[in-house]
Amino acid sequence: MNRRDFLSLTGCGCCGLILSNCSNAPITGRSQLTILPESMINSQAISAYKQVKQKAKLITDKDKIDPIITVGSRMERAIKYHFNSKNQKDPTENYDWEYILIDDPKTLNAWCMPGGKIAVYTGILEVTKDEHGLAAVMGHEIAHAVARHSLERASASLALNVGTIAADIALKGAISRTRNTVGQTTGMDVMQIGIFNPFTRYQESEADHLGLILSSLSGYELYGAVQVWERMQEKMKGKELPQFLSTHPSSATRINDLRNLIPRIKNEYPKIQNL
Repeated sequence: MNRRDFLSLTGCGCCGLILSNCSNAPITGRSQLTILPESMINSQAISAYKQVKQKAKLITDKDKIDPIITVGSRMERAIKYHFNSKNQKDPTENYDWEYILIDDPKTLNAWCMPGGKIAVYTGILEVTKDEHGLAAVMGHEIAHAVARHSLERASASLALNVGTIAADIALKGAISRTRNTVGQTTGMDVMQIGIFNPFTRYQESEADHLGLILSSLSGYELYGAVQVWERMQEKMKGKELPQFLSTHPSSATRINDLRNLIPRIKNEYPKIQNL
């Protein structure tokens, strides 16, 4: 078999794999590649979450953890109501929601693992300031889980790696040589810069979009998200990577995108009453 035949066969095989494993992101309807089973990703998340709880310094004071549980619980109910009202499958129907607060004032972060396993670091509370800011951050993180971003990222990575290896074999190592040459010359991985970073930035922007929707349905003030990123921009002044080198959009990009999205989302996804 010559190289052309090999590439043709491999390309057809990869396309068949991709086309047979496509799904749609909830709410946005964006087409997604989901090769791996969601149950596997969720199981791995549960195991990782247990390890975090064992190793991290957790805050269990009711006054401190309750605001996080309150915001999260409102979003849980809003998600369920939204999908039921549309007669659509609730992507979180099998979630076992859980919330922890980690005592780490230097970490400006929060996350939601697949399956609804959520962690908030005390450092981010200096940026969120109030329930509306907290809803902006938690809505963004929950949106990642609702949109199955971890599953999609793992599937895309698998598909790309398999396709790249096959093509590299057919091209007698040309792809590897190019990556190595560019890496040695610039210190950058062309695959990371050209494919993975733009892909993850897109997911982050989609999570910002969906996070606003969850905040709106839950009854929180959406401009709290803009204020969070304005405060984050100030904290990260001089520390942010150029956007093309980052897996996240810049603070300035996020602020601009959020401002543009808010009026439409307020109109299309109004607060759900009696949550």
